[in-house]
Formats: sequence, C-alpha cells, structure tokens
Amino acid sequence: MELVNQGKHRHIGKWLMIVSAFLTATGQLFWKWGHSNLIYMAIGFICYGLGAIFMIKSLALEKLSVAYPLMCISYIVALFYGDLFLGEPITIKKTAAVVLLGIGVTLTSYEK
Repeated sequence: MELVNQGKHRHIGKWLMIVSAFLTATGQLFWKWGHSNLIYMAIGFICYGLGAIFMIKSLALEKLSVAYPLMCISYIVALFYGDLFLGEPITIKKTAAVVLLGIGVTLTSYEK
C-alpha cells in the first residue's frame, strides 16, 4: 500500500495532524482548568478525543515519519497557552526550544 498524496489533497494528512496538535493542547489546557470545574474537564476530554480522531485520519493519509513529528506543534501551542491563560512567562530558553522544535519539525516533515 503506497501512501502518496496527489494534487490538491497532497497535504491533507499534514493539516489533520496540525489540527490534532491544536486540539490535544487545548484539551490539556481545559484539563488543567478542570481541577476546579468539571465542565472544563469534560471539554478537555472532547477536545482530546477529537484530536485523536484527527490524528488517526492523518496517519491513514500520510507517512508516519512525516505526520507524527507535526504533533510537536502541541508543545508550541501549550507554551503560548501557558503564557496567555496561566501566567507562565515565555523565557529566552523556552523560545530557543520552540525555534529548535520548529526547525526539526520542518526538516522532518518536508519532502520533495
């Protein structure tokens, strides 16, 4: 079975994994808030579950070695969520880590 994406659908698997990364990071943020609010805990489970569904579909459409590294985007999203919603400052060290993650994901996911 060959996993080759053609034409306008070439990057669908990658985009699904990016959506999965956002949903899982969002689910984790709601879980963090959910310790004091069960509604937030439920929203977190819904986001995380949807993220898993998008991940499974992405893996069906794209090579594992290309799609899965994109999940690292969830670390970047979580860093910004921490700063925006939880008051966790973004430091130079964290910024350097995000830049290195971005470079790694780009190099791993890029194919000619």
